[in-house]
Amino acid sequence: MIVLAVSALVLSGCGGGSTDEPGGQDISSGSKHLNLYAYAVPKIGYDEIIPAFRDTEEGKDIGFAASYGASGDQSRKVARRVPADVVNFSVAPDITRLVKAGVVDKDWAEQYPNGSTPFGSVVALVVREGNPLNIRTWDDLLKPGIQVVTPNPGSSGSAKWNLLAPFSAKSNGGVDEQAGLDYVAELVRDHTRIQPKSGREATTAFEQGQGDVLISYENEAIFLKNQNATAKPGQRVDYVIPPETFKIENPVAVVNFSKEKEAANEFVSYLFTPAAQRIWAEQGFRPVDETVIEETKDLFPGEIAKLWTIKELGAVLGEGTAEENKGKDLKGWPAVDKALFGTSGAITGIYDAGGKV
Repeated sequence: MIVLAVSALVLSGCGGGSTDEPGGQDISSGSKHLNLYAYAVPKIGYDEIIPAFRDTEEGKDIGFAASYGASGDQSRKVARRVPADVVNFSVAPDITRLVKAGVVDKDWAEQYPNGSTPFGSVVALVVREGNPLNIRTWDDLLKPGIQVVTPNPGSSGSAKWNLLAPFSAKSNGGVDEQAGLDYVAELVRDHTRIQPKSGREATTAFEQGQGDVLISYENEAIFLKNQNATAKPGQRVDYVIPPETFKIENPVAVVNFSKEKEAANEFVSYLFTPAAQRIWAEQGFRPVDETVIEETKDLFPGEIAKLWTIKELGAVLGEGTAEENKGKDLKGWPAVDKALFGTSGAITGIYDAGGKV
């Protein structure tokens, strides 16, 4: 009952909803208007990015309304054609859903730099201040009694990234798939007590005292640690970047039924400018512009021995799928989603069975 009560509080307290006054600053005024639908976590970035864009010549007469929530839920809303102009989701399959629904162009990933991905992150482990349980690696999450908070991959894109990191580390990038699945099954079955809908809801649950470790984006870990100075002692955190982790790529696209496509394109283009890239970095998101990456590298401490990518993992998991896919092996997210997270995916099956392989 306690878990249910806390879960209800988490679900009611964050995630979805709209805002046009980040930090009390009105962003809604303008002769043109854009609706941004995004996953929950980058709100702190957009709260700075949108006002900065409105200070530019291109953005001075563009007003915004922004909706944030679990990536999969946001994607399904836009697929039903809620008023939207720009989308930013946690994982590419949530944009693929919109391509299939006819609301995003098939070549969306080629319309902007870096596969239309303006920022990213890596999977991190958030722990209580001082790291009292000495959590350093993925093996440490399976120690007896350790309780882990991570969202449900059925609704949350961040949950997929969170699970791909240990899966890749334990399976050697998908080569030993069963070893990776065994790890995920034990994690879910023996160490995961609550399954929030989004990355932000998982963060809130951890802040409220649930769990010993929060699997999350590095940017979310930075956000939490930056609040230590004003946080209550029990809510202060540290974070660890495991030696093997996963590169997170969060794509953006313009909705093709937008009535303000020119303004939408101006905004998305701005996300890749050096000025915006510096803002992303200052808010804890890893920039993609090479110059800004070098300028801001001190903001992202930690030594990563192996950074797995969706491209690497997809090449392995998609091998041998040509016969059922028009003569071509699946690659990237299509391969990973089909193998692990689709309706018949192995990790989906683990969650459906309560952690049984």
